[in-house]
Amino acid sequence: MQRILSAQLSAHVGEPVRIAGWVHRRRLLKSVAFLIVRDAAGLAQVVVTDPAVRAHLAALTEETVVEVTGTAVANATAPAGVEVTAPVVRPLGPPAAPPPFDLYRPELTASLPTQLDHAPVALRHPTRSAALRVSAAAVAGFRAALDARDFVEIHTPKVVASSTESGANVFALDWFDRPAYLAQSPQFYKQLMVGVFERVYEVGPVFRAEPHDTVRHLAQYTSLDAELGFVTDHRDVMAVLRHTLAGMLDAVRERAGGALATLGVSVPDVPAEIPAVHFTEALKIAGAPADEPDLAPAHERALGEWARREHGCEFLFVTGYPMAKRPFYTHPDPARPAYSNGFDLLFRGLELVTGGQRLHRHADYLAALAARGEPVEPYAGYVDAFRHGMPPHGGFAIGLERFVARLLTLPNIRQATPFPRDLHRLTP
Repeated sequence: MQRILSAQLSAHVGEPVRIAGWVHRRRLLKSVAFLIVRDAAGLAQVVVTDPAVRAHLAALTEETVVEVTGTAVANATAPAGVEVTAPVVRPLGPPAAPPPFDLYRPELTASLPTQLDHAPVALRHPTRSAALRVSAAAVAGFRAALDARDFVEIHTPKVVASSTESGANVFALDWFDRPAYLAQSPQFYKQLMVGVFERVYEVGPVFRAEPHDTVRHLAQYTSLDAELGFVTDHRDVMAVLRHTLAGMLDAVRERAGGALATLGVSVPDVPAEIPAVHFTEALKIAGAPADEPDLAPAHERALGEWARREHGCEFLFVTGYPMAKRPFYTHPDPARPAYSNGFDLLFRGLELVTGGQRLHRHADYLAALAARGEPVEPYAGYVDAFRHGMPPHGGFAIGLERFVARLLTLPNIRQATPFPRDLHRLTP
């Protein structure tokens, strides 16, 4: 008899079944005992009336891994409307050491540091694993949306010889007695691969050695990157991003509906056209000084409220950020060179995506680096490629954990990743 998952029990009512999983909860009553078994699909209720089996069950600890054979019987009060009766319960390992918190309770009440210290077991709680299911569905949607538009998935190096983006902090390491760095993004490589495939994307880790200690930052996170060639300007990139976000949210609805129900979350719609404001107008809306070079978190929140109030939308594009606040490879606005053909996408008042049009002429790269007083040598392998013909292009990057945390209204980004790496945490 093959093992089935708890969610499949309803298809086997009246039949002998074999399930396996973790002891989620035991209820030992006078004449009957209930064993709740947890597996990857959910919970299954096992009804025990045999005294010998009941005595055996009393000796098991929660989180012990067991196998149960019995008969599937319809019961409207049981999980999924089915329970297992006349069971034989067989441990598949020694009794488990109980975790330092109760996994059977509807809410995981342990503090977040305690959860992170004991992540391998804390992640078993349905509310924690639900967030990871949403994350997996979002990545699947990202890939599917871009595959449908003839993008090619690439995999770029995560150890590099120079900083990817000038001025940012990097993690240095020893590479066979040579200095090297963990990649801050696949930016340079995905641009170069536009010269091969025209449209590319990557899902991979990036590393930022910035000493943030906030609920919205990680030192290592997963970046969803895309780059496309033969664009007219940044608006072509924004259109692809809108399509991609819609695909991601559709996939979350389709593939992670149970997880959304567990968390009591609904997924917003992405409008056919996301509202957009220029950076200078965004400053006015947010009540910021006209000479402010960037948007502070409070400004982003104000803009998010404005987008909901004026457009009924959870998303807002802010375009035309000052060139002084953008990387050297950013294409300026031809009509207003002090501003960029770049954008951020705010989701519920938080920066979620950064993107824009890039420079594509070799001479423009030399001029951009010179204007910032930066040498060409550290970027020679990247800049030299533009001598050999590159089309106008642009792209964007989505922080996966930030996207999931905002979508699920999680109070801390560390709840959107299994084993976070930040200013203080390198284990587990």
